Amino acid sequence: MKIRTFVLLTSMLVGLSFFGGSYWAVSRAFDSTVRDHAREGANTMARMAFVSMYELMSTGWRRAQVERFLQGMRDATRDSNATVEIYRGPKVEAVFGAIEQPPLDALLQQGFATGQPQESVQGPFVRFVYPLRAEARCLRCHDNVEEGDVLGAIEVRQNVSGLVEQARGEFFWSLVILMPLGLFLALGAVWWVNNRLEGALRHVEEGVAGVNAIADLRKLELHSRRPGFAELTRIVCAIEELVEKLRAVAVDKDMLKFEIGLLEKFVITSDIIRDWTEYVNHLVVDINKVMNAHVLFSIFQIDDELFDLEIFWYREPTAATKARVEKHIRDVLKQNPRFSVITSFTINHHVAKPGGEKVELAEEEVQLRVKSFFVDTPKIGGIVGIGVQADELEDDTRHLVLDSVLSTLLNVVGSVKAIYKYTKDLEYYATRDPLTDLFNQRVFWEMVGYEVDRSVRHNEHFGLLLIDLDNFKLVNDNYGHAVGDKFLQSFAREVKGVLRSGDIFARYGGDEFVVILPEADLEETSIIAQRILDASRASCITADNGDMVNGTASIGLAIYPDHATEPKDLFLFADNMMYKAKAEGKERVAIPTAEDVMEVFRDISQKSVTILKAIDEKRLVPFFQPILDVQAGKVVGYEVLSRIEVDGEIMRADEFVEIAEKIGVIHRLDCLVIELALKKLAAEGHDGYVFLNLSPRAMVLNEFSLSLRQIVAESGIPPERIVFEITERDTVKNLSLMERFLNDLKFDGFKLAIDDFGSGFSSFHYLRRFPVDFLKVEGDFVVNILNSTKDRAFVQSMQSLAHELGIQVIAEFVETQEVLDELKQMGMDMAQGYHIGRPDRNILS
Repeated sequence: MKIRTFVLLTSMLVGLSFFGGSYWAVSRAFDSTVRDHAREGANTMARMAFVSMYELMSTGWRRAQVERFLQGMRDATRDSNATVEIYRGPKVEAVFGAIEQPPLDALLQQGFATGQPQESVQGPFVRFVYPLRAEARCLRCHDNVEEGDVLGAIEVRQNVSGLVEQARGEFFWSLVILMPLGLFLALGAVWWVNNRLEGALRHVEEGVAGVNAIADLRKLELHSRRPGFAELTRIVCAIEELVEKLRAVAVDKDMLKFEIGLLEKFVITSDIIRDWTEYVNHLVVDINKVMNAHVLFSIFQIDDELFDLEIFWYREPTAATKARVEKHIRDVLKQNPRFSVITSFTINHHVAKPGGEKVELAEEEVQLRVKSFFVDTPKIGGIVGIGVQADELEDDTRHLVLDSVLSTLLNVVGSVKAIYKYTKDLEYYATRDPLTDLFNQRVFWEMVGYEVDRSVRHNEHFGLLLIDLDNFKLVNDNYGHAVGDKFLQSFAREVKGVLRSGDIFARYGGDEFVVILPEADLEETSIIAQRILDASRASCITADNGDMVNGTASIGLAIYPDHATEPKDLFLFADNMMYKAKAEGKERVAIPTAEDVMEVFRDISQKSVTILKAIDEKRLVPFFQPILDVQAGKVVGYEVLSRIEVDGEIMRADEFVEIAEKIGVIHRLDCLVIELALKKLAAEGHDGYVFLNLSPRAMVLNEFSLSLRQIVAESGIPPERIVFEITERDTVKNLSLMERFLNDLKFDGFKLAIDDFGSGFSSFHYLRRFPVDFLKVEGDFVVNILNSTKDRAFVQSMQSLAHELGIQVIAEFVETQEVLDELKQMGMDMAQGYHIGRPDRNILS
């Protein structure tokens, strides 16, 4: 029921009750008043009749006069509602005789007996009996009475029913006339009350209906419309107090959904990493669905004093607004002593929704409405801080949620940017040598294969040069690796200067370099080789002690297809020619003759026979190189290396593995080395890790997988202590078969390591696809971490990336205590290299 209906019905009920009660009360009052007036009138009339009779009696009136007086009084009152009757008492009748009068009833008898006036109300009649008592003057005529005796009585009988009914009728019609006016006034009052209530309630309803978010709750104002009634005003005030409390504790559901949705953003895919700026642009759009945030910015530390400032705008800003935001971020960073020394900023602006009206932010809006987080100890390659400019920072609860959102974004954006940087570095260093910025070994093999295919299509020749620096070890030994690195860089620059624009120059490893010369025959290749030889002589640097350091090179030459048709055969031929140049006195180019071709292939054939014979006779010798836990300072594992003993001499793996793969016996060689190594380790009681190298070509063979499991089972060494290494630089044509093989090993409890990580194209791809437990950082990066900020940053990046993925990291080529100390400070897990222990056929304690 509505209040107005209730009020109206209540008013009508009260009105009817009032009118009914009033009619009843007034009727009773009228009745009582009329009867009172009737009694007074009767009393007055009786006294007047007595006075008149007394005066007449004083004149000595006769009986006839008395009767005429009585008859006159009767006639006078006949048409009125009052009658007068005079009664003679017995003592008067005794002297003067009886008169015609009604018989005496009880009331009259009571009056004669007591001499006191009597009255009664009988129905509509009011009777008053006034006894006539003898006075002294009456004794002259009435000598038979004494003073005070009752001589007679005057009775006045009055009918009051007519007066009462008349009064009631007049009052009733007065009420009938007044009722519409009362009803009108009641309706007016109801309308006024209802209007006040409806207005106030409508204001509350509209305010509450408009609350769809926390921002609307802050705008809700109820005090502007009061209902005008103290009780309802208290209710509205209580609602306002509730709103204030809700403002303090309520959180926008859209904000919470957004915050929860951020958790899904932790599922970082390769697409997100590749297009990370677009990913953050989408985050900015998502943020603006729950709050007005014009700009999101993030700061990354690229180098010791180099920072990237990435600013993401929801809408295109004006030039002045861009400048204000940049200045504000700089000022905030300067206030922090950790970042006050920032000297170089690279600023990049991104717009999530280009076009439309440009955003204009005043200075105070930028300063007062920016919320930011800064990391106390940022890492190189990591995020420094993140911030957002939003309109909702005045709300404490929303502020709290925004803090949570920013801390989440700090992790999300920081992880995406960091992984993006890592992968960009990986992609770069997968193709480049970090020291010389030349192509690396992996690119060389890819390009040799490409050049072979191209030359076949076009029926062309191309040249291959293998360059080895003469006596370079003496440079490192006498002046240190830092000077050696400078010399390698100088040599690379000099050689680049004499090559053609289309030539491919790569560092193969250490002090070995290779050059692919497209569309070059023997004569042209020889000319370019001679220019390189001259350039090597011109390469010269100054050591720290002032000595001039220079060097020469020995160059081996091979021509496709004259000397070989397979890339590896062509490389082996050039390698043999390079050793020929060394044997002939160094500092020269070895140009192959027909006899050289025959000798090289005869040598390859002899090596093939030697390898087959060594496998059949089990003359393979496993060597063991220790792996150190850097933090604990103890050996926790060994890497098993293959060696072949021929006539008392040891042949290294790089001299026979490629030939074993070519002649199809690599799986037999791997199985034999693993069998011999595990037997020796089991006999020595080794309880640490065993790292075993696997050839990708052996992995795809079914019999190899069966043999491998059988060998491990017979050794008694638990699978969880055996780590199989795959070399990241090796070309794998069937990744699906390799993935299935490695997953099967993982299922059986074996562990997996990627060797030479960072040397090939597939670094990040391998991490995503294979169940990797260990990552061995390419040694070329490790040896220079003390002298090269690039190498150190790259090692640090690989370590950070691996740790984020739950992978342990092993640094290779650790050759000095200083490098080991630096690795320990960097938080490296394990290390391997000549400083820790050289490969040996005996297990080092």
